[in-house]
Amino acid sequence: MDNAQNETEMDNILELKTISELQEFNFFIPSYQRGYRWSPKEVVELLNDISNFTPRLIDEHSDEKTWYCLQPIVVKKLEHDKYEVIDGQQRLTTIYLILYYLNQDFVEKKRDKLFQLDYQTRSGSKVFLSRLEDGIDNNSNIDYYYISNAFRAITEWFENKGSLNFDTGDFRSKFKFNSKVIWYLSNETDSISIFTRINIGKIPLTNSELIKALFLNSSNFKNQENKLRLRQLEIATEWDNIESSLQNDKFWFFLNQNYVATNRIEFIFNLMNEDPDPNDNYDTFRYFSKKFSKGSNEELTQNWNEVKRYFQRFSEWFNERELYHKIGFLISTESTSIKELYNKSDDISKSEFKDYLDKLIKKDLKNVDINELQYSDGNEVRKILLLYNILTMLASSKDNSYFPFDLYKNEKWDIEHITSVKDKLPEKNKKQWIDDAIVFIGNESKIEKGLRKKINNWKEEDDEGFKSLFEEVITYFNSELREDDDINDLSNLTLLDAGTNRSYKNAVFPFKRKTIINRDKEGVFIPICTKNVFLKYFSEYPPKISFWSQEDRENYENDLNKVLNSYLS
Repeated sequence: MDNAQNETEMDNILELKTISELQEFNFFIPSYQRGYRWSPKEVVELLNDISNFTPRLIDEHSDEKTWYCLQPIVVKKLEHDKYEVIDGQQRLTTIYLILYYLNQDFVEKKRDKLFQLDYQTRSGSKVFLSRLEDGIDNNSNIDYYYISNAFRAITEWFENKGSLNFDTGDFRSKFKFNSKVIWYLSNETDSISIFTRINIGKIPLTNSELIKALFLNSSNFKNQENKLRLRQLEIATEWDNIESSLQNDKFWFFLNQNYVATNRIEFIFNLMNEDPDPNDNYDTFRYFSKKFSKGSNEELTQNWNEVKRYFQRFSEWFNERELYHKIGFLISTESTSIKELYNKSDDISKSEFKDYLDKLIKKDLKNVDINELQYSDGNEVRKILLLYNILTMLASSKDNSYFPFDLYKNEKWDIEHITSVKDKLPEKNKKQWIDDAIVFIGNESKIEKGLRKKINNWKEEDDEGFKSLFEEVITYFNSELREDDDINDLSNLTLLDAGTNRSYKNAVFPFKRKTIINRDKEGVFIPICTKNVFLKYFSEYPPKISFWSQEDRENYENDLNKVLNSYLS
């Protein structure tokens, strides 16, 4: 973000306004906005939400009560009390309709003065909205049709409540004084540009965008010295640097397993939110709004330093290899949360924190017996193989590589059999499967010559013949294994990305090996232990390249136990 845009953002004003406070303004709905389109269902949902909301004291030391939070209204000032509505006109029109209905309970001279709405595309809209009871069946244009339906829905909702001893006065109080809109006053000159940016989703008004306005709010710096204005610019620059760092997928997926395209800094704000509300889309903004209650420079600095502490801690973890891998493992397996780790790291020394991570990993594997694990134990097997790869990488003092948690998440890595299994018969491309296998079948022994002859005599349309041939080919390539060993246990399983797995399905071992080598040459990340398996690192010299032997399997199993031993009960 350049300085000019930062300067513009710092002139924007963000605050919370009660519905009652809106009544002093007049609003202009420009032609680039779509007309009013709320359905009766949406109107009734809003009425129900407000009716069901119960204000409560925020704490015992304050008279301030909780409030019902409506989504943002983005405006630009035109003159003294008149504002152009850039976003939120549907909500604003519905608010007006509810206020209009509530006003009918009073004689005219005691009614509240309501804010005015003037649609640029409807020259008579101001008059129509001031005489709603007369125009409730006005269908002269599409906007009036929807407004009439909405007002009818409001009328019917209150009339139905009337038979249930409903307290309209209590509702009126909650609506006017305990319901607030997020008021975003923009000082950018190009209204259409702001509208487009918000509505095409490039810069949505998420919690983070609203919180940014709190930090860069020009009201924080009124009548202050220039150095404070520079401090404001410094915060804007630091904000952009944090966001840019979090846009690095390697960093992001180390911290978080959920993909987010924009505003990743919001992750930090959500972690800081000590009063989360799953039913409120703006609970994090509300939390920060309370933290800015005094609007002082000290408050601003304190809040921003806390944001930076989170980011700096995460950066430290990311850049230290041991912390990166162990924290990344715990987050990717959902064994703990990043917030729990952050809070714990505040209370203990760095060496104690490393010991704590080891304890968490051991606790996570407490009930795992790797000698009993089967292919069907998907989550546990995946967890063990992931840790095996990570610890193998960490064991080498000369290896400075980092395990890619972003690829692990996005490429959907899963468990793969090292050598083929007989119960995974290909449903299609049978001839291709045979062609891939025959290349690696020798032509010396009687068994090999007999198998080649059967393959050459097989007809592609002979499905029953293929099943028999498939089983014979698998038996041939598994001939170096003991027949009584379970082909589905951990010693025949490895970790692989879905793309490579799909590229060869249940192919024979040497074809899998060839595919792995080619993918590695192309720059595809192959987990180190998977690579070791297929490059025959566990074989005595000279290796039997085309076979996953009993010796390979036992050596692989021994290495698994050796590497994981200190983390297993």
